Amino acid sequence: MTHGDAAATARPPSLNDARKPAAAGAAAPVGSLAGNASAHLAFIALGANLADPLAQVRAAGKALAGLPASRLLRLSSLYRTVPVGIRGQADFVNAVAALETALSPPRLLDALFAIERRFGRRREYHHAPRTLDLDLLLYDEIVVDSQRLSVPHPRMHLRAFVLAPLLEIAPQVLIPGRGTAAAWLPAVSMQIIEKLGE
Repeated sequence: MTHGDAAATARPPSLNDARKPAAAGAAAPVGSLAGNASAHLAFIALGANLADPLAQVRAAGKALAGLPASRLLRLSSLYRTVPVGIRGQADFVNAVAALETALSPPRLLDALFAIERRFGRRREYHHAPRTLDLDLLLYDEIVVDSQRLSVPHPRMHLRAFVLAPLLEIAPQVLIPGRGTAAAWLPAVSMQIIEKLGE
């Protein structure tokens, strides 16, 4: 993912799915910044295919819950996925988190990179296997297009490992400039993805 700066806009109703009480079997909200006018809703993709990926993604969810000026609202189920466009690598474990945060998009991005480094992420080459990958998918419904950051994530609508967990926790979510996330499911129907048990 590339990385940037943007002024936040008002939070639209379509992103409020993740703020609703969790359904049975779903992760319950950890907390809220309710009443904080500077709070924004962000969705983060989590993925790993090295060093016990299940444990890595679960631990990364806890790390997101510890970010400053932020609250983890929901964490999706975990999904096993076959790498897209990559040969000769182990399957990934993926999830999506809903995060309420007062951090700006670039500061949130820096915080995500810091978590990746703590988990031993190395960027040796494009599409290298990873101990942890954290991507900022959405931030309210703003669009950021800079050298440092692209939001919405430019390929999120083409990845089953993003759409399935995202729609689990936010079924009505919109991707700015592309419509509902749900409308893109047919485009990824051939990608192999398996929801994992608890």
